[in-house]
Amino acid sequence: MNIFGQHRRKFLKYGLVSGLGIFFSGHWSSVPSQAASLIHAARDGLLPPDANGMRLPKGFSSRIVARSGQTLFGYKWHAAPDGGATFAVAEDGGWIYVSNCELKNKEGGVGALRFDRHGEIVDAYSILSNTSRNCAGGHTPWKTWLSCEEVNKGQVWECDPFGKIPPRLRPALGAFRHEAVAVDLQMKQLYLTEDEPDGRLYRYTTSTFDTAGNPDLNDGYLEVAEVINDRIGKVRWHSLPDPLATSIPTRYQVKHSTPFDGGEGIWYHQGIVYFTTKGDNRIWSYDTRNMQLRIVYNAAYYLFPALTGVDNITANAAGELLVAEDGGNMQIVVVSQDEILPLLQVVNQDQSEITGPAFSPDGSRLYFSSQRGASGMHEDGITFEVSGPF
Repeated sequence: MNIFGQHRRKFLKYGLVSGLGIFFSGHWSSVPSQAASLIHAARDGLLPPDANGMRLPKGFSSRIVARSGQTLFGYKWHAAPDGGATFAVAEDGGWIYVSNCELKNKEGGVGALRFDRHGEIVDAYSILSNTSRNCAGGHTPWKTWLSCEEVNKGQVWECDPFGKIPPRLRPALGAFRHEAVAVDLQMKQLYLTEDEPDGRLYRYTTSTFDTAGNPDLNDGYLEVAEVINDRIGKVRWHSLPDPLATSIPTRYQVKHSTPFDGGEGIWYHQGIVYFTTKGDNRIWSYDTRNMQLRIVYNAAYYLFPALTGVDNITANAAGELLVAEDGGNMQIVVVSQDEILPLLQVVNQDQSEITGPAFSPDGSRLYFSSQRGASGMHEDGITFEVSGPF
């Protein structure tokens, strides 16, 4: 047994909350304890790099679907591809992959790739432009993409992946260095991360819903989290007096709110909100029903951690977490209750980062980008597709 196996259970079960000094016992109520497909696929290790410079498990294959600067159906695929998501196209069985552009000075936005039911690209287009540092974001169950600006007093734009409805600014979701958003499907609330060394965790709630039962993103209130019981991770929520931060940054408006060291990706799965913090290389879980916070991964407790540079996060249908590395070993790592293993690795691109992991609607393909490619320059981003026995 290697060092990861010797210490795995202990380190996945306990984590230390920065600044609080108390250990939280981890929980994985929605993640299967038995190995699911991705862990099983990863156990035999990764093969040597393929023609696209990607190491994959046996039975998987990769292709490049877009490169920054490449013109596809009249759209020049954007530089610095970042957060992404997929959306099913009901009329023909195809799907859309949307990808943020993390350029500054109003050069950012969101691009989209349209695939037919066979996985061939049939269109490409912009769904948002003239924004800044669109980093991550989140999909909604009503088939929109929430694109987050990672700048001082950045905001959230709601975008139509199909390109039919103009993007809409959602100021009720606050003005701060937005990173990512996840929608609680049961409580109809939104959770948001903030990319600051002392960023906060936020929650948006509304009492107004449309005819389909979807929350109104203009007529709600924003709250910030405070951990009130260090020992069990109990969380209290406080309303923000000034979500637009007209005079005081949102993270400083509630004295007792709890800081998180560089909030990154966030994902909702069966009552649990998972999010990552890059400053301390942790994965957190928040039980929305019990209002309890846990740490389920803490790199500090491994001599040779299998996962560092934690960033974007997603999950498969079984509840296994996939975490993309910003730096680290340029891997996407699969995390289950009992194991942490690399699922894939992009080689010779150490000055880049993995961004935007998202499964196709049927779960058979995984999309993501290397934001800066081999050169480390934003204009050399590469967007990939991986197929296999997911």
